[in-house]
Amino acid sequence: MAIVQLPPLTAIRAFEAAARLGNFTRAAEELGTTQAAVSYQIKLLEERAGTPLFLRRPKQTELTEAGRALAPKVSAAFEMLGEAWGETRGGARGVLVVSTLPTFAASWLARHLGAFQMVQPDLAVRLETTTRNTDFRTEQVDVVIRRDDGNLPLGLAGHLIVPTDFAPMLSPKLAATIGGVKEPADLLRLPQIDPGDLWWGEWFVGAGLPADMLPQRPAPKMGSQAYEAIAAIVGHGVAMLTPTFYREELANGTLIQPFEHVGSDGSGFWLVYPEERRNVPKIKVFREWILAEVERTLGRGGQC
Repeated sequence: MAIVQLPPLTAIRAFEAAARLGNFTRAAEELGTTQAAVSYQIKLLEERAGTPLFLRRPKQTELTEAGRALAPKVSAAFEMLGEAWGETRGGARGVLVVSTLPTFAASWLARHLGAFQMVQPDLAVRLETTTRNTDFRTEQVDVVIRRDDGNLPLGLAGHLIVPTDFAPMLSPKLAATIGGVKEPADLLRLPQIDPGDLWWGEWFVGAGLPADMLPQRPAPKMGSQAYEAIAAIVGHGVAMLTPTFYREELANGTLIQPFEHVGSDGSGFWLVYPEERRNVPKIKVFREWILAEVERTLGRGGQC
């Protein structure tokens, strides 16, 4: 295998900073040097490459096509170097970016994240809540927690955290308005929160009733169990929720689950990250912690 003669590391570092920040002056400030020095290093790199990497315009710079192709690979290489150095020093350091669904963040993760920070004081966690899918190739996210059926795309590793079982729940006061909920059909006498959710039909079929019994009328659609649970607690309707997340509310009586029957669509909340980054220290310690903590607090979870 031929050995590729790499350009000076100083020049590559100047290019990475300028490409990421979009400005030679800001790159110089970050690197603790001058704008002229950054410009000189990038000029050396362009001479070695035999092609311009930046379009230089008044008051701004823009990557050329060659620069755009090179920039993400250079950034990834520096990230890998940083991770390797951190692993050599021992322990996990830096920032861990966790993208998660609002439901899991509100119902479990936010309540337990402090325990992780206690055992990993050198690792700062940045929590992002979103319902959209994450593209690891273009976004600066380390791990995601998503609802999935476990059939992950090639190149991704995943661990089941919590199966998404579901059952109708409501406030005791709302149930009392009809003299109590004694059989599944009684739920039809009360407002449902997001009756268009497929879980409603699946639960009714599992309870021995046809799915088309659900009324077709305008109703709140909140897009997250976390919000639906709040609406149910204050008596706005019956919500289809995952019992595992609401043990405390069921124990203290702010919510009731009138029927033992629990539905399941085979999905669950999964911890997902690129397979190639499995042994990155910050991902490894978070994976080991969350699976152990879920097992300790909920008595269920995935396998490492």
